[in-house]
Amino acid sequence: MSQRSAMRSEQGLVRLWKTKRIQQILTSYLANKDLTACRLVSRKFAVHLASILFADIKVRFRASTFNRPSRMAALERIGGHVQAMTFKIPHDKETFLPPILDPIMGTEQTFIYTPQRCQLGSSSPRYGSRKMTELLVKQYPPLFHASTNIPSFVQALTMMSGLQHLRISCEGQVPSHRYRRSVVDYALISLRMAIEQAPLKDLHSLSLLSVHLGAVLYLRPAPGFGASPASCKRWSQIRKLTVHTTSFGHEPGQPTDHLKLLHAYLGSFPSLQRLVFHWEGERGLSPLSLATEPSLNSAVKGEPSQACPQKCALPLRPLKFQHLQQMELVNATMDASQVASFIQEHRSSLREFNFQNVVLRSGNWDDALAPLTQLSGSEGWKQGQRDTDTVDVPIVLSPAGVSQKQLQKAICALQQQKGQRTLRSLAKARSRTRELLWGSPDHMKRLLRSSVFSWR
Repeated sequence: MSQRSAMRSEQGLVRLWKTKRIQQILTSYLANKDLTACRLVSRKFAVHLASILFADIKVRFRASTFNRPSRMAALERIGGHVQAMTFKIPHDKETFLPPILDPIMGTEQTFIYTPQRCQLGSSSPRYGSRKMTELLVKQYPPLFHASTNIPSFVQALTMMSGLQHLRISCEGQVPSHRYRRSVVDYALISLRMAIEQAPLKDLHSLSLLSVHLGAVLYLRPAPGFGASPASCKRWSQIRKLTVHTTSFGHEPGQPTDHLKLLHAYLGSFPSLQRLVFHWEGERGLSPLSLATEPSLNSAVKGEPSQACPQKCALPLRPLKFQHLQQMELVNATMDASQVASFIQEHRSSLREFNFQNVVLRSGNWDDALAPLTQLSGSEGWKQGQRDTDTVDVPIVLSPAGVSQKQLQKAICALQQQKGQRTLRSLAKARSRTRELLWGSPDHMKRLLRSSVFSWR
């Protein structure tokens, strides 16, 4: 093959790939490894494929993730194509931090962490004092020092200025480590501060997948570690929030600080339009109704906690999302009055809600969904009722547990079936009309004789 014909075939292939319909079909059938192999066809083809291959990336945080120059150079090349990122840092033996011990006396040392927004000089201690810096350098792993390098996080996210959806996954925490700080927590602080500093003007979706409940303490913008007066501005962009977190026990007498932190964290998103919350493990309390939970407000009536005597005496303010349109709550326990109150408070904006595997402690679903009767003016939504715990509510439009791609495929299949039925009906109608009009010559003669026109 000559060079000219090779160039023509390459241009034709690139022109073919630019067709949106062909591009969508090929990307839906080809795996990522096949698309990666297609980049070797030509330079132009590689450029057009980059926006598809690097639109959604996964980053597993390690000591060299944001510190190695070659990795940062590669991220700079593809960062402009990134629209969604999954940041993974699971709890394991590498993220566990032992107590800091004095090498001479053997006593445990207290470490008070102050995040450093800027890169410090070689002469300035990184962790407060020179003594503490030396202890941490000797006793803590490189992963810890990488997790506290906030400027490297800022640099990485700045390269992904088109980021729209951020997913955070930090699974694997054992119950005995719930009140111990690990490398994961320091990494979450750095990630949160980098999100607030980097120019991520298109960021609108946040997903916390399999996170430990203590993570909200480090992801909370204000008041939080390294927070500034402008910290809440970035989080006000978030319109879609998904939280999958492990449930604590909520028996009487157990600590409730983690639930209060969760309540405060959800209140940091004033522009939410879609909220999905899943309790993993045993059922938990509804995070949308914690202000009405007796166990959380008992400190107001009784003696305040010794840890924060003034703060614990203040009641929780009810959550109100002015723009909330979709809500999904899974694996929770609540009262019928709490469900009714939530629907009533958000009646002006709420369009869809889904209570899946939700158990009512008091009342029934008729009481819980009573605001629907008031809003609609009738009890027509009750006609689909099958039992006391299952009710067909017209406002629930989307199935739970089904991905967007699967839903689109199902809709396309239904439309194709409907189209086939329509074609069959039209064919039947044409054949019937043909029989009526052209069934026999006598029939046509009678039709023409009866006409008001003269056919001669």
